[in-house]
Amino acid sequence: MAQCCPDPAEADAATEAGRESGLRLLPLGRQGLTCRYRCGDACSRPEPNTSSNGYFGDVLRTVLDRRGALRAGAVLGLATGAGLATTGAGTAGTAAATPATPEGGPGGGQQPPRGLRYETVAPNVDDAVRVPPGYASNVVVRWGDPIFPDAPEFDFENQSAAAQARQFGYNNDFCGILPLDGAGKRHIMYSNHEYTLEPLMFRGFDEENPTEEQIRIGIAAHGGAVVEVVRDRRTGELHHDRAGRLNRRITADTPMVLDGPAAGAEVLRTAADPTGRAVLGMIGNCAGGTTPWGTFLTGEENFDGYFASGPVTDPRAERYGFEEGPSERRWERVDPRWDLAQEPNEANRFGYIVEIDPHDPSAKPVKHTALGRFKHEGATVALTRDGRPVVYMGDDERFDYVYKFVSDRAMRRGNSRAAREHNAGLLASGTLYVATFTGNSPAAEITGDGALPSDGRFDGGGTWTPLASTTTSFVDGMSVADVFVFTRLAADRAGATKMDRPEDVEPNPRTGKVYIACTNNSDRGKAGEAGADEANPRHANQHGHVIELTEQGDDPAATTFGWDILLVCGDPADPSTYFGGFDKSQVSPITSPDNVAFDQYGNLWIATDSTQALKINDGLYGVVLEGPQRGSTRLFASVPVGSECCGPVVTENFALVSVQHPGDLDDASPEQPASHWPDGGASQPRPAVVAIRNLHGAIGV
Repeated sequence: MAQCCPDPAEADAATEAGRESGLRLLPLGRQGLTCRYRCGDACSRPEPNTSSNGYFGDVLRTVLDRRGALRAGAVLGLATGAGLATTGAGTAGTAAATPATPEGGPGGGQQPPRGLRYETVAPNVDDAVRVPPGYASNVVVRWGDPIFPDAPEFDFENQSAAAQARQFGYNNDFCGILPLDGAGKRHIMYSNHEYTLEPLMFRGFDEENPTEEQIRIGIAAHGGAVVEVVRDRRTGELHHDRAGRLNRRITADTPMVLDGPAAGAEVLRTAADPTGRAVLGMIGNCAGGTTPWGTFLTGEENFDGYFASGPVTDPRAERYGFEEGPSERRWERVDPRWDLAQEPNEANRFGYIVEIDPHDPSAKPVKHTALGRFKHEGATVALTRDGRPVVYMGDDERFDYVYKFVSDRAMRRGNSRAAREHNAGLLASGTLYVATFTGNSPAAEITGDGALPSDGRFDGGGTWTPLASTTTSFVDGMSVADVFVFTRLAADRAGATKMDRPEDVEPNPRTGKVYIACTNNSDRGKAGEAGADEANPRHANQHGHVIELTEQGDDPAATTFGWDILLVCGDPADPSTYFGGFDKSQVSPITSPDNVAFDQYGNLWIATDSTQALKINDGLYGVVLEGPQRGSTRLFASVPVGSECCGPVVTENFALVSVQHPGDLDDASPEQPASHWPDGGASQPRPAVVAIRNLHGAIGV
């Protein structure tokens, strides 16, 4: 969920969607506000990765295998081998021409696998959440809802920072949930609050001169929320409980701890924190994960735009996208730590995976330096056979990398105090790796137009190259602290493969295969940029793709892997698309895969974050992974106009989606909103978490 700015040609081609109930005719293109306030118009600027790596031989030239973890012969051998409803106001709009949406399940008379048995939702541009027949949805919690008994009710016209700090924050993204009882009635839910869109939050907002109160409201609207939710056993609806004893708001000012091998390093020390181990707040938190030991992980992603800066001459800062000038939100006007001229090290304290214990509202969130510093989309966990956590991560920037961290400590089972204290340190020490992908087809067969090579698949092998352990750097010229604070530079030197915005990277809990959502990269193949390779096979990759990675020996700690591309996304009528070999006339159009999740049966679910390149709303899709229907992709739920579908959770009894920035279309404003979801009438749009349920049984059954 980062760079979303449409190519100018895409913007020019955006269609108009007619809407009633007071909604204006608007181009169906993502509002420039999201591009600016989320990621600083990153897609309109040169990407920060100017390294010339991307060739397999660079690994052997630039990285010393001091521990003997990589053997040149084994590496080269692998390189030559193959890969192993709440319905808001509005009526249906008119979607652009696409192949006929399959009725019910896939064709051929075959029933979809268990968990994916639903009638496909038609692509649309409605200002509503659309779900299959026999399903319903409700809002669990929305921006401004009070999450404490004494918190005030939301009043759009009379907001305050004090109120916002006790209300659900803005632009909820990742959503995680854990049971609090054995009956399936009460759960604890965590949501990220990734970023704010002040011009849509305040009437008459002056972007050059925001008021101090508006700035502080924005600071309070960032971070995350821990909220107890209750499922009504009669109706199946989920609602938040504002009196829940575990409820908590985390903001950009919440005290946190830095741990791991870089904690205390000189580059993390500031005037306010000479120890380099304490930091206030988290920002740009995008996706995340739920750990086997009962905590939530959340990734700080686009943090560069929050800092004012003088001329940027340090290549380490340039590699992270920092530019000269004031910050987008002008936070430096109320707190000097957001001004790099005054606190040059403050930015080095952001860009980490943060761990949150939802069961202890007094516990400080922990930023784990051992998991590296980059634009983290999220972090998801698998366990090795001996119980050590392996955390998979993507760096959501054009031409950046896929990583994993392997802990050197095994998880302890149980909920004893000793087990909890032990598990709290699992992500503080271990080894950080970056991925290199090698195709098994001749380079001449990767033409950049999506045409499959002669073997009929985009596939190959790869290596996990170690960057550093807790005590040892494996990258020449970089200390341990350097690697963990300036991880992108270390990965550049390691010759990692430049990817098309790797966002969510998640292991399937049933099969162990790892799925990588590469959202898009319109710069692939442009003059001076990296061309197509087998792992990123399409030039001007507007719609993205999904990679299926298989660790050697099904061991998450392996240093080699095989891979193949499951989906090359887009309009199924486009010859450059691919759906696992499945009949493309029987799939839904899909663009810009972002977050992925798995249900109890091991089916893949994909949430999308598009620029409306297909002129359809974003949504949640179910994907078959095994058997003759492998690659079947069908829309399960679509979200309102102008919004992004985030943070999916799919359980037996309900599915959760985060509806981010509804109504964020060109020229939208509080005076002329492009959406009235979720409250309808003349209300302002509000980001929210939505629960979807089957009125007749389990999800997808």
